[in-house]
Amino acid sequence: MQQYRRKFQVKRFCKFCTDKVAFIDYKDIKMLRSYLTERGKVMAGRMTGNCAKHQRVLTIAIKRARNIALLPFVEK
Repeated sequence: MQQYRRKFQVKRFCKFCTDKVAFIDYKDIKMLRSYLTERGKVMAGRMTGNCAKHQRVLTIAIKRARNIALLPFVEK
């Protein structure tokens, strides 16, 4: 009989909900970079702990910053 290990997960919380952020600014590059991987992809909400509402707004802000060349599309 095999032993199965349970993975212990830490309950993540939405940083934007706890800080009561009203607007995620696309010009705040320092904050947006923390939600990108080293390859330039947007991190999933289950990795960052964001709620669905704020994850959608964050994704739109990252896309806007990319379109006006504040963030790169791909990191080399």
